[in-house]
Amino acid sequence: MKRRENKIVVRRLIQSYLSSVISITLVLLLVGIGGVLAVNAKSVSDYFKENIRLSVIFEQNTTEVQARQIMNLLKGKPYVKELKFISKEQGAQEMKSVLGDDFMDVFDLNPIPLSIDMYVRSDYVESDSLSKIKSEILLNPGIKEVVFQESLIETISGNIEQIGIILIVFIVLLLFISFVLINNTVRLNVFSKRFNIHTMKLVGAKKSFIRKPFLIQGIYQGLISGIISASLLCFLLFLLERDFQQIYQMLDINLIMAVCAGVVVTGILLCLISTYLVVNRLLSLPQDELYY
Repeated sequence: MKRRENKIVVRRLIQSYLSSVISITLVLLLVGIGGVLAVNAKSVSDYFKENIRLSVIFEQNTTEVQARQIMNLLKGKPYVKELKFISKEQGAQEMKSVLGDDFMDVFDLNPIPLSIDMYVRSDYVESDSLSKIKSEILLNPGIKEVVFQESLIETISGNIEQIGIILIVFIVLLLFISFVLINNTVRLNVFSKRFNIHTMKLVGAKKSFIRKPFLIQGIYQGLISGIISASLLCFLLFLLERDFQQIYQMLDINLIMAVCAGVVVTGILLCLISTYLVVNRLLSLPQDELYY
């Protein structure tokens, strides 16, 4: 009979511990996802900015040799990330894909001029900077115009700023909610042992002695939950790499590893702080309130 009761007690303790670990793990996983989004916000922003195309269009009488010479000059500019030379034949093929194969039938000669697709570095993707770049490029002989979508750039810049603000607010709220949830989880776990704590107080145990095993348990609980949540986060990123490789390439692996380490540390700190606060409250709790 006594052995059966002991098994029931052990089972309940294991279930309580596992439920606490699972709850904390899920909360830390949300924190980790928010952290990955936050630390890679600039990388994602740079990716979209650096994929905005500027078309450098040459005069009809500009030869391919002249166009390539200008292209070589542009390669040395600090704002240039990538250049792609578009020949008349390539331009005609692109127009055919848009307007149809019979597009060229009405022309005796290929009317598509030589052009260069230019992608600039993210630091220069602002309306003012691009206007200066446009004016500088137009000084080169043989260039007819430089075309880019100003409205698109303004839209991207404005949306990125708004997303950044929303993301900061989201992370702050998430950390606050995480602390509250973890604190409640730890409080329920420790509160179930309030009579043990009271018994230790009655036999004259010091507060530090009573507090120590709970703090150690809190550290282990936070460590285990942090490791599990970091592993789940890595698994989600693996799925992202497998199914959405283009999105995955925007992310910085070093920053992701830092977030995973941060999740583990956060789990330990939150559990440690919550356990310390709850145990201190129970140590100062009068005997009459132990039953409520």
